[in-house]
Amino acid sequence: MTIKAGALIDRARVTAGLSQRALADATGISQPTLSRIISGDRQVKMPEVVAIAWATGHTVAQLTGLRTVADRAQCAARATNHSGMDRMREALLNFLELDDYLNDLAIPATV
Repeated sequence: MTIKAGALIDRARVTAGLSQRALADATGISQPTLSRIISGDRQVKMPEVVAIAWATGHTVAQLTGLRTVADRAQCAARATNHSGMDRMREALLNFLELDDYLNDLAIPATV
């Protein structure tokens, strides 16, 4: 994640109406480091992507150009006890997103 991620991060910053300084303040990333990430001179780390996502209101997938878990997930289920399929799918995707995030941080799943 270098130049492409940098361009996506910069677009998210502009869309959110933030200057580089304001985004740096909101994320705790120094402005010079943020500038190097945006220009592609420095690789962005996953915790930084997450902080930028929170500050700009974007998803990690939007900032990295990776497909979202929802785009990759296929599921089949039967709704019971008046649960709607949309609510069931949303709950499943929340768990899958968390699992994907923890995998990115190299935090193993426990049994």
